[in-house]
Amino acid sequence: MTVKSPRCGVWNGGVGLADRRTGRRVVGNEHSRIGSDTKTWTATIVLQLVGEGKIKLDDTVDHYLPDLIRTKFYDGRKITIRQLLQHTSGLPDYLDAPFWDNEEAHRWDHIEPLQTVEQALTLPPPDRAPSGFAYANTNYNLAGLIVTKVTGRSMATEIDQRIIKRLGLRETSWPGDRTTIPKPDLRGYVKQGGTLVDRTEWNTSEADASGELISTGADAIAFWTALLTGQLLATAQLAEMKQTILDDFGDDYGLGVEGYRLAPGLVTWGHSGSMASGHKFRNAVTDDGQRAVTLLIGTDTFNSDEVNSVIGNLIRDLR
Repeated sequence: MTVKSPRCGVWNGGVGLADRRTGRRVVGNEHSRIGSDTKTWTATIVLQLVGEGKIKLDDTVDHYLPDLIRTKFYDGRKITIRQLLQHTSGLPDYLDAPFWDNEEAHRWDHIEPLQTVEQALTLPPPDRAPSGFAYANTNYNLAGLIVTKVTGRSMATEIDQRIIKRLGLRETSWPGDRTTIPKPDLRGYVKQGGTLVDRTEWNTSEADASGELISTGADAIAFWTALLTGQLLATAQLAEMKQTILDDFGDDYGLGVEGYRLAPGLVTWGHSGSMASGHKFRNAVTDDGQRAVTLLIGTDTFNSDEVNSVIGNLIRDLR
């Protein structure tokens, strides 16, 4: 756990074991997979390119990737960049494809983001919230492909150059085909048959722009603070990011950010994440970037409602 407050600055701590085999305890400086929190970093890159006039939010996918999406159910000429970032494209999640029925069978595979998009296009349309929201990792892998088409560089390079190096983040990385996590690592455990099994090592290349990053609590807070205080986006693009709709749980979703209603009058932002390796990520940051809580969790057994309750109580009490 990492927290930030005006009075105490940034504090790291933890509960339990980072490694059940060795008995190493959590101290709060561990590296972990942050899963879908990567979407916020990706959305930031896209909006930077919008600010530079290289991408338009209301341009279509087909404008950048001609003929890639043209099936019975899906048409890239009718899907915009904004819809990708806000999960209103109507595309299904590639993880619902039969290929992923046994995720562990592909634990060591290199999977290109284009392959995940192609998997999604074989599926029927998903159920959508009244707002049109339907969460799909496909949207962000597509956004990553568009960033690469526009810049001529990979998402890994863009995030490294535009965010990691710009902010001086030393503990954040894009693993690619590397299956390990930098030390000290938070091991990931998945419950199988009543037993917690270590599944830390994993090739997460398929997650790409939708969920590939590895970071620490402190680096994640540094990124979110910079984002919300206007260090990464111009005022117009940050305002676009914060324009929310209701998602399928009745919560707020902007362009790669989740708006949390933790208490009356308390505006907070974040983005959750989870990975097949057992790693989970939860965070909340006040609108002014002054208070923040980040939880890195090394098992898939935690109840999300309980985790959100902990975050809510912590950030309300920070001074």
